[in-house]
Amino acid sequence: MPLDLKELRELLADLNQTDISELTLKSSDFELTVRRGAAHEASSAIRDLNGTVPSPVNLNPAPAMAPPPPDAPRLMEPPPFAPPHERRLAEVTSPMVGTFYRSPGPDEPPFVQVGDRIRLGQTVCIVEAMKLMNELESEVSGEVVEILVQNGDPVEFGQPLMRVNPG
Repeated sequence: MPLDLKELRELLADLNQTDISELTLKSSDFELTVRRGAAHEASSAIRDLNGTVPSPVNLNPAPAMAPPPPDAPRLMEPPPFAPPHERRLAEVTSPMVGTFYRSPGPDEPPFVQVGDRIRLGQTVCIVEAMKLMNELESEVSGEVVEILVQNGDPVEFGQPLMRVNPG
């Protein structure tokens, strides 16, 4: 049973939408165990035919951030722009787990770009889930000010995909 990276991502995304806390897949070449802990961090262990098991892999690693050096300059004034929550931007969010696509096909232009004016009900992107292409329609009219996801990236339920300045 060959399982490519895209299928594995889809399986993990689908599993994330359930209450299943552990899943094991076995075939003649490998064994894959996925466990979700109390903090909803997924970990996996893959066992090859020789029975060796690598150490668990955290599928949701936290970014490594070193503290700033003590002599680092500090920002003493507010940034020249207001944070998104202060600008009252509307977010287009993913209604499901899947793969984000900006255009209807690989050789076609994107549905929307930063700076485009969109209207209520206009298709703004596609989220592919379980081989089904789901067109997402805008729930607000306004100007697209930010696209937060790259074409082909996996997305989670409720994840912001783009921000729109309503109006």
